Amino acid sequence: MVLAVPSPRAPLEGGAAHWYRATLGWAVADGSPAELLTGRDFDVLELPADAGAAVLRRTDRTGPVALEGHRMRLLVAAGSAEELPGLLDWLEWGGVGLDLTAVGEGGRMTAPPPPGRDDVRGAARWLRPPGRRNRLPALAGLGDSGDAPDLVRLVDTAATECHRARLLRVGRTRVQPSGTQPFAFS
Repeated sequence: MVLAVPSPRAPLEGGAAHWYRATLGWAVADGSPAELLTGRDFDVLELPADAGAAVLRRTDRTGPVALEGHRMRLLVAAGSAEELPGLLDWLEWGGVGLDLTAVGEGGRMTAPPPPGRDDVRGAARWLRPPGRRNRLPALAGLGDSGDAPDLVRLVDTAATECHRARLLRVGRTRVQPSGTQPFAFS
């Protein structure tokens, strides 16, 4: 049996950090792997991957989305991280134990390989890659949100899916007595 070995790809000239700086103009910390700096070009909503997958099934109105391990990262407009607690309270999710966090100014996220580049198994990767014309979810009426996705709707959807995922995880760990109806929700 003969195994075909693919030809090696040319390395990304200047590396991933260079690509993010030159192509998208994003702030990047050099290193291996490179890290994208949050708070200037974008903030990040971070949630469990199962909840994030449900969010992506429910809406295509997101910005770029990355996956690393069991965590999904949705890129949103810079400044959104500081709005998250008040927004969750306003949406009546305040006080609910959601595994939904925001990373804003001073934070970092692992830079996935640029779109079209091979990724390392288990490393960060783009599910919805960034582009030059991405519109990041923003609060309507703040600055020039134009046709950007609505941050309120995205956060509400993410909160709902985080809550559902948590209930499903809890439900799986409890043994249902024989003949009883499992917990259900809409």
